[in-house]
Amino acid sequence: MNILVTGASKGIGRAIAEELLPLGNVFVTGRNEEALKTIGAKGYCVCDLCGNIDLLTDFIKKNKIDVLINNAGEYIYGAIDSATSDEIDRIFKANLLSPVKLISAAVPFMKEQKWGRIINIGSISGVMGEAYASLYSSSKAGLLGLTKALALELAEFNITVNTINPGWVETELGEKSIDESEFSKEEILDCIPQKRFVKPEEVAKLCKYLISDDAKGITGQGINLCAGLSVGI
Repeated sequence: MNILVTGASKGIGRAIAEELLPLGNVFVTGRNEEALKTIGAKGYCVCDLCGNIDLLTDFIKKNKIDVLINNAGEYIYGAIDSATSDEIDRIFKANLLSPVKLISAAVPFMKEQKWGRIINIGSISGVMGEAYASLYSSSKAGLLGLTKALALELAEFNITVNTINPGWVETELGEKSIDESEFSKEEILDCIPQKRFVKPEEVAKLCKYLISDDAKGITGQGINLCAGLSVGI
């Protein structure tokens, strides 16, 4: 397997890359070259998904990626009428348009060998909606529609497409989200049924399962990994 994990320099992406190292050739991408070097991956590509994404699509084709994990993303908290044009463009490029382009680059080789795995890292905010995070919620919701349509389109080629929707996760991005929110960490924890944040390793292990042959019948699904947050209060 030739695996590519985007946004792998830290947080969920790094946990996924490290978990999958024993499975095959793991390639990583992100903006922090020094961090990428320390993962121990087969190779890396320094790239800003909102910049020259052609650099990464060429990397995908060159390395014949057949397991693509679209993890990189950005979060913006604020009222819709305060969002700038640049913020709107950037969050949709990072969270939705870039995954579409990367999938488009990877699929030809997957079709050729009649096998592939595509995993999108969405968000519980894309399932439920989050006030003052409409750009983030809608861009992540787009991944769910993409996942369902592509699962149908690619099923005959033995390619599965799924989205994992984490809730609050113990990462730098999670802490940043708390800082920008109007709620304290304690108030947020009180709203989560399991009274805890998900660990990045939990997302990584779910990715490992979805790649395996045991999960070949799972496709087109949005899997909520959110400590019960999506169920209700």
